[in-house]
Amino acid sequence: MKKQARPSARASRDKPVHVALLRGVNLGGRRLPMKDLAAMFRDAGCGDVRTYIQSGNVVFEARPALARQVPALVSEAITDRFGFEAPIVTRTAAEMEDVASHNPFLKAGADPKTLHVVFLQDRPSKARVAELDPGRSPPDEFAVQGREVYLHCPNGVGSSKLTMPYFDSKLQTIATARNWNTVLKLVEMSHGD
Repeated sequence: MKKQARPSARASRDKPVHVALLRGVNLGGRRLPMKDLAAMFRDAGCGDVRTYIQSGNVVFEARPALARQVPALVSEAITDRFGFEAPIVTRTAAEMEDVASHNPFLKAGADPKTLHVVFLQDRPSKARVAELDPGRSPPDEFAVQGREVYLHCPNGVGSSKLTMPYFDSKLQTIATARNWNTVLKLVEMSHGD
């Protein structure tokens, strides 16, 4: 008997799947238990809420109008309950898949362990992107594509000068980064795996 292909999780759901990426949680005293974070997303009206590791990654279902409101709703709930700000950047499942499919450094043969993606809240202007310094942190490299900055940090991201405050100030937006394995895991989770 021939095995039937399983429909994609996106196609079988009433509500689109989204990924929320929080910045700066569970670092430097900014403790936020993932079970509490998941509850905040549910309280905001999201369905099928799942978290991944302790760095503030949430996969959830929500209609587009609600999904646009979720970052503000959950950020406000975090500030009210935990007393700190945690900016949230979101992507749809399709956008996450696109991110995973277009890493220029992976296509060039870079070791996946040296790769990160910086997710930007807003698309930067071409003029702002042009102000980024490609020689800021050799041998590190970056490539801006839409609302993502792909990073290749051969000596590790911890010693890189390509930091979130650097991208925030130069691109005039909010940035949060994830390593390549986390990006792939979130893509997998957004498809129901």
